[in-house]
Amino acid sequence: MAASGAPSVSVAVVEHGKLTYAKAFGKAALDPARAADTNTRYAMGSISKQFTVAAILLAAEQGKLSLDDKVSKYFPELTRASEITLRQLLSHTSGYEDYAPQDYIIPEWTKPTTPEDLLNKWAKKPLDFEPGTQWQYSNTNYVLAGRIFEKATGEQLVPFLQKNIFGPLGMATAGDCSVTKTPEDAVAYTRHGLGPARPALREAPGWYFAAGELCMTPSDLAKWDIAFLQKKILSAKSYAEFEREVLLNNGDYTHYALGLQLGQLDHIPAIYHGGEVSGFLAYSYMYPTRDVAVIVTSNQDGTDLITPLEQEIARWVMEPEKRGLAASMGDVPRAELDQVQGIVEGLQAGKINRALFTANANFYFTDAALGDFKDSLAPLGKLKTVTRRYAGLRGGMKARVYTAQFETKAVTLSVYVTDEGLYEQFLVVEDF
Repeated sequence: MAASGAPSVSVAVVEHGKLTYAKAFGKAALDPARAADTNTRYAMGSISKQFTVAAILLAAEQGKLSLDDKVSKYFPELTRASEITLRQLLSHTSGYEDYAPQDYIIPEWTKPTTPEDLLNKWAKKPLDFEPGTQWQYSNTNYVLAGRIFEKATGEQLVPFLQKNIFGPLGMATAGDCSVTKTPEDAVAYTRHGLGPARPALREAPGWYFAAGELCMTPSDLAKWDIAFLQKKILSAKSYAEFEREVLLNNGDYTHYALGLQLGQLDHIPAIYHGGEVSGFLAYSYMYPTRDVAVIVTSNQDGTDLITPLEQEIARWVMEPEKRGLAASMGDVPRAELDQVQGIVEGLQAGKINRALFTANANFYFTDAALGDFKDSLAPLGKLKTVTRRYAGLRGGMKARVYTAQFETKAVTLSVYVTDEGLYEQFLVVEDF
């Protein structure tokens, strides 16, 4: 966090139905300085979308709407409303253009708006593609979905969530960012290039509604993740709809379900979603086969700190043998990096210490091969740094991937090390 320049990060970890770790680091506000702690609320941005989906699925259980309802049942005046379903809205396959694709705040967002204004401006435009033929992220979909929920049920979205989800799960800090503000809330910051944290402008009320309106602590979001993993709140049928990947009309994958992305970390299935609004970034990852969830939030939007941090924490929890997979140079033993650097510098001179290598590796490093290494690596100039970016297992050996940064070029090193500490493989691969 210190290296990133982010004012704060806040982390929550769930294991087997329990919150096993929650801690905040850094400052919730810089001037005047205020420390972040586990009571500090962060804007969750598009993580809010899964709560909109949950409300809609609960309404479907009550028979008030259906995922297969056409938009025209509720808003017939919108573009091609008779061809687009609620499911297509929730899976970003409708074709409605996103009204907020920018990753920085624009002047229009500083003025209050309403869902109706957004829909009148953006959901009456020509579609970006034929419904069901492409996947394209669009906040417009969720503003419309939220209004469909309210029209079908006669209830406002956030109060419904309070009554049916936040209250029952004890998510006391969860609420609409633009309505409920507390002294514990983190202050929003941004960054220009690699510069320092600067106060960020915030979106005016009405801009995110069902697409990204919620604030809460990571610990309260963890309560939702626990309920999701344990299949509480909703019916089994609803959770099946929630998690099922929506395919395009031609059968192609979208890697998106309803308000949730589908992926994997080291072949471990992941259900996740990120969130970004001005001054905030958030990630919530659930790993159903391991009964684990990891949440990371930050009050700065100009640094992608939360992605590698989430992955590193998830590996610590689920794959302790791979700790350091996304490690920075400071997390890797100095002796390891020094030895790798020494080998690379030797290759620049066409030499290796054969005592460090197995018989197979020594067979690979022929005199002709060493000549090629010298001729190709020496012109790259001084080797400035070696950083490790992967640590795993392969063939009963430690597998390592490093980046070697020379004065003029970076190359990748693919390395296998035996239990005896000998190098079975040491390949240099050109980066493009």
